[in-house]
Amino acid sequence: MTQPTSPEASPWLDAEALIAARARANIIELSRQAETAVVQPRDAGAFPAQWRLAIAARIAALNGLANLAEHYLASITEPAFRNLGDPAQTGSDARERAVIAFMDKVAAEPRAVVAGDIEGLKAAGVAEADIVRLCELNAFMSYQCRVFAGLAVLKGAAA
Repeated sequence: MTQPTSPEASPWLDAEALIAARARANIIELSRQAETAVVQPRDAGAFPAQWRLAIAARIAALNGLANLAEHYLASITEPAFRNLGDPAQTGSDARERAVIAFMDKVAAEPRAVVAGDIEGLKAAGVAEADIVRLCELNAFMSYQCRVFAGLAVLKGAAA
């Protein structure tokens, strides 16, 4: 790809790109608010914030984002939860193992998720409201991992 002869000729600076960038000027703050809403929600249901931080670290690790995983692990104060951040850990009981397996599958193989996976969570005793909460956490982490992976590519391209 050829570079424009002057910065003013860059396609990133055309009117549509500028309008889009200005319309999303608050994207970082909105993303931070979304992160707080899923990692430390007012109503955490059956999954407390420390557990959610561990799962966020786990999802980041499964997506090859070690720095993001460390970011979440650094906020965990309870060792039992910290261990769950390691994708090699499977959970302490049958219910948690079912939840961890579901979260890992959504994070690493989203196309393989089927309705039966949700039924498996219900059979393990996870309430529907908590299943929604789990999906919200995984959806946010998917967004965050893709943004961070894209930014890493851009940094590499600029180097």
